[in-house]
Amino acid sequence: MKKKVLAVLIAASMSLALVACNSSNEASTQESSSEATQSAENTESSVEESSVEESSTEEVSTEESTEEVNQDAQAVMTYAEYVAAEVDDPVVIEAYVQANQSWWDGKLTVYTQDKDGAYFLYNMACASQEDADKLVKGTKIRVSGFKSEWEGEVEIVDATYEIVDGDSFVAEAVDVTELLGTDELINKQNQLVAFKGMTVESEALYKWDGSGKEGDDLYFNVSVNGNTYTFTVESYLCGADTEVYKAVKELKKGDVIDLEGFLYWYQGVNPHITAVSVQ
Repeated sequence: MKKKVLAVLIAASMSLALVACNSSNEASTQESSSEATQSAENTESSVEESSVEESSTEEVSTEESTEEVNQDAQAVMTYAEYVAAEVDDPVVIEAYVQANQSWWDGKLTVYTQDKDGAYFLYNMACASQEDADKLVKGTKIRVSGFKSEWEGEVEIVDATYEIVDGDSFVAEAVDVTELLGTDELINKQNQLVAFKGMTVESEALYKWDGSGKEGDDLYFNVSVNGNTYTFTVESYLCGADTEVYKAVKELKKGDVIDLEGFLYWYQGVNPHITAVSVQ
């Protein structure tokens, strides 16, 4: 009897020991599993954070690169850099309004200049007559467009502009009489210039062939040093109601005159005259 009781006690003790062991193993397994899961989560979080940081760095780098490109694209050129640019190249310049033609249909043609040279802005975008009226003589503007050439006239086309606050500049006419007939004259293209002691060779015509009427461009021939040149009163610049338009209509062959105007080019020198006086 004692042996049976002892046997039963031993068996019970062994069962309890086995249960305790199994419970310990399960707890250990759960802890290991929990640690592994936490480790995986930490690793995944670290990878995500690293990816976000790399993406942010790439975005910042891309933005900085784009800003640098934009800044380069918007760099204002010197006059020498503008002259060196190829036809059809994009250009950005700053210059001062000297005169403009009539506003029409969202466009304005403007004569501009700085201390180094001049720029002819053909059909520059200008939203309204009110905006055009703000471009008074001496106003500084920044212009973006494309360098172009038409019949020898170098100009900026497809242009947009913004007014730049700051100083003002009004050009004085440079006497280029002695440069007529020389290769150096074109270096003054589009500048405000003066011609002294020119002799009228023909009375003014409405349009180049005389087919026009009052209010159209005036064309007249003048000579100096044995050479004859065709000068123009551009009606969009100086209309029929201006003093120069009226004065040129009254010129007679043989008159000796002084003139001022912008050194426009059309298959050779063809100034747009803004002032004339008879000697």
